[in-house]
Amino acid sequence: MFRLPPIVRASVSVVLVLLVVGAATPAAAVPPPWKQDINEAVAGHDVSVAIGFDGGWLYRRDTWDRMTPASNQKLVFSMALLQKASIDTHIRTRLFAKGATTNGVLRGNLWIVGHGDPEVDRATMAALARAVEDAGIRKVRGRVMGATTGFQRDWWAPGWQDYFPRDYIALPTALTFEGNQDARGVHIRDPERRAARSLTKRLRALGVVVTMDAGAGAPPTGLHRIETLVSDPLGALISRMNRRSRNFYAEVLGKWLGGLVIGGAGSIAKGAQAIGRFAAAHGVSLVARDASGLSYGNRIRTQDLVKLLWFAETRPWETTLRGSLPTGGQGTLEGRLVGVQVRAKTGTLIDISALSGWVWLEREGAWGEFSIMSRGMSKSQAVAIEDRIVRIVANRASLGAPARFPSTDAGSMLDVS
Repeated sequence: MFRLPPIVRASVSVVLVLLVVGAATPAAAVPPPWKQDINEAVAGHDVSVAIGFDGGWLYRRDTWDRMTPASNQKLVFSMALLQKASIDTHIRTRLFAKGATTNGVLRGNLWIVGHGDPEVDRATMAALARAVEDAGIRKVRGRVMGATTGFQRDWWAPGWQDYFPRDYIALPTALTFEGNQDARGVHIRDPERRAARSLTKRLRALGVVVTMDAGAGAPPTGLHRIETLVSDPLGALISRMNRRSRNFYAEVLGKWLGGLVIGGAGSIAKGAQAIGRFAAAHGVSLVARDASGLSYGNRIRTQDLVKLLWFAETRPWETTLRGSLPTGGQGTLEGRLVGVQVRAKTGTLIDISALSGWVWLEREGAWGEFSIMSRGMSKSQAVAIEDRIVRIVANRASLGAPARFPSTDAGSMLDVS
């Protein structure tokens, strides 16, 4: 019987083994060009990217890393708020009287009591003044008082810089007035007293005598209601918060939500706790320190933010939430992504940038969800990467054939379809 020389037999055996192994393990598919372009855009940078569609993943990179969301926290907060309260919820501002009224004379004080409307202003005081006049009160033998109750007077959260209350967030109070800042934009500590002064001025302009100067404090019991004014619907307040990324709105409404969910006087910490409870109820673990996203201590994974967007798509308030976010060239996206059908929340802190929301996938004819968070870059560099990714996804992303290939490390998932 003919036998091959030993060296030939060994070579043939190696070839056969390789052929069998090759047949059992197909070569990893090469990712489509649009994914390669995203890989190129983020290469060498600390960027986490999650892109979803129809409940599945189109693209993921470093999505196990917990990132600082900056003002993308407002997006998560908006979901927590809408899940707890109706989009048609109105927040009340009330006017009460303490004392008896005889022949048009009130022997006691008027009390303005707020409950967390961030938009109370001079027009609100004018409406309350007309209500006093309509109630037949011609003289107040006392003063107008602004209630300092309802919320705790905290003005700080873990992870805030010491200059934030001065520069980026006014004191969040239950009774607000003109954004809790003066005519020069300086943040104030006595918005309730200033609201009371404004109402006093308007009453006197209507001919109603007020004998004492305005003040502020905790209201007594035994008050009689004169008028109740309500805010715009909650959905409208959320839209104004998100379009311009208003920190003041976020922390006032955050305290309101905190009081509603946790109980007692609202606080920044209770608002953050309410956000954490919402996320946990939907399978997401995050670290929440505030509602505005000013805290460097907030943490969330990009893939978890996308999961929460998937949850939002099952809720009746989905369109309200999406519509509250700026589109290209609008609000905080001014000068960015013009012509792209996108609804997204921006986020900015020092060396931190984020962009999360929805983008219309031209090849799928439907909305896709995305979250991009980065650290360690200039804002201009981060924005260039974010915008490039969104444009790639909008114009070219599609389900296509599943592409699977191994991760480079345990925390990096370039694609898990």
